[in-house]
Amino acid sequence: MFERTDIELQLQKARNKKYQEVDILQQVSKILEEDQLKEDAIMARMKSPQKPTPRNQFNLDLLETDRIYHIDQIRDICVDYRLRFLDTKYFKNEIPQEAVSKIKQIEKDHKITLRGFKIVAPSKMFKLENADDPLLFAPIGNGYFYLIHKWGNDLSPWRKVWAWSFKSFENLIVSTILVSLLISALVPGGIFSPENSGVQFVLIFFFTFKSVASMVLYYSFAKGKNFNKAIWNSKYFNA
Repeated sequence: MFERTDIELQLQKARNKKYQEVDILQQVSKILEEDQLKEDAIMARMKSPQKPTPRNQFNLDLLETDRIYHIDQIRDICVDYRLRFLDTKYFKNEIPQEAVSKIKQIEKDHKITLRGFKIVAPSKMFKLENADDPLLFAPIGNGYFYLIHKWGNDLSPWRKVWAWSFKSFENLIVSTILVSLLISALVPGGIFSPENSGVQFVLIFFFTFKSVASMVLYYSFAKGKNFNKAIWNSKYFNA
C-alpha cells in the first residue's frame, strides 16, 4: 500500500526547496576558487625569501608537543645524517598536496597566516647556489620549530654511518685510516716478498693510505665539499 522512501530523493527535495541548481553550482565553484587561492598564497609564501625568520603566533594550546623541535635538535640530526635545513624557496622538488592541506588546516585552527617555512632534506633535493625524506617546519620563535608534515621514503639505515666520516676533519682522518687498514689486510701475503712481516704490512698500509687519502682529498676539496657541521644550514653547494 505504501511505497518505500527513497532517502536520496527526499534529500534532493529538501535541497531544492532552499537552493536552485544554478545556485548550488555557483556556491561550489566559489568555494573551490577560494580554496585554490589559499593554496596559491601558501605556495607563494614558500617560494618568497623570509629574512629574518619570522615568528608565527601559534595558539600553544592547540600544538602537539611531540611536533615541537629546537634548532639544536634539528642541527644535530642534520649533522649526523648530512642533511640541510633551508628555506622552502630552495627546495626543488614538489611540495605534496597533503602538506599544503595541513598548512591550511593549521592556519584555520590557529587563525594565523604561516610564514618562514623550512625543510630538512638531503642536499640533492635543494637548488643550491654557488659559494630522501623531507620534513616541513614552521618557526614558532626563540629557536623552536613546529613539524607540519613529513613525506617521502625513510633514510637508509646506513646513511648515518656514511655521514659520520664527514662530520669533522678528525672523523675523516679516522675513517681514512680504518679503510686503509681494511684494504691492507685484504692484500695477499707475500706479494712483495716471500715472507710475511710487519714491515711489509706497514709499507702496504702507507701505500694504501696515500691512495685512499688522495681520493678523499679530491672528493672533499676539489669537488667543493665541506663537513656536515659547516653545511647543515648553508644555501651554497661548495660552502
